[in-house]
Amino acid sequence: MTRQDPRRTILVVEDEPLINQMVTDRLRAEGHDVVQAHDGPGAVDAFVAHEPDLVVLDLMLPGFDGLEVCRRVQALRPVPVLMLTARDDETDVLVGLHVGADDYVTKPFRQRELVARVQALLRRVARAAELAATASPSRTLGSLVVDGAARRVTVDGGEVHLTPLEFDLLAALAAEPGAVVDRETLMRDVWGWSDASGTRTLDSHVKTLRAKIGADRLRTVHGVGYALEAR
Repeated sequence: MTRQDPRRTILVVEDEPLINQMVTDRLRAEGHDVVQAHDGPGAVDAFVAHEPDLVVLDLMLPGFDGLEVCRRVQALRPVPVLMLTARDDETDVLVGLHVGADDYVTKPFRQRELVARVQALLRRVARAAELAATASPSRTLGSLVVDGAARRVTVDGGEVHLTPLEFDLLAALAAEPGAVVDRETLMRDVWGWSDASGTRTLDSHVKTLRAKIGADRLRTVHGVGYALEAR
């Protein structure tokens, strides 16, 4: 995204005042409108009042934590969420992605990295809206059905709830059933990243996707990428 793109409203939720202000100032310098919140209840109230295009969300918050904030805002309206976590704990990350976060940054972080992640998420949302107009037809891989037009997934006849990013990842793999899609292609086409620096995020999303559609449906080709198999 460039400075000439439409202004976006971003909600920054962080209980440490210095970090909150630092992130806010940087995002405003990038041309965004920024709303601040410092605890769980305040975050949900600000989300309702300002309808942000993206949320930067700290995991540890007073009132109730970032995971609960993520659950509540995603129940109100799907929105991209960039999670801030003080520790690179895989369990925390996987739970966060499971409740609707799209990406995460571990503290301490460089401001340039955070801005790049925000821009990539906003690009992904814009691209998803464009693709929706020319959605691919339904694809059936054994008992797995991926409906591109309705953005619905069923397994063994039952609907599976996926986050918007999980669906985009699954759709990218379903476009070439059985074929290995390399990591760089997935990061470019799903996340909008021009390099593979965020492949840990990809790996984390693959884990949450496996838990929802069945682990044996997603084949890992180590050092290359992933393939979606029919069964």
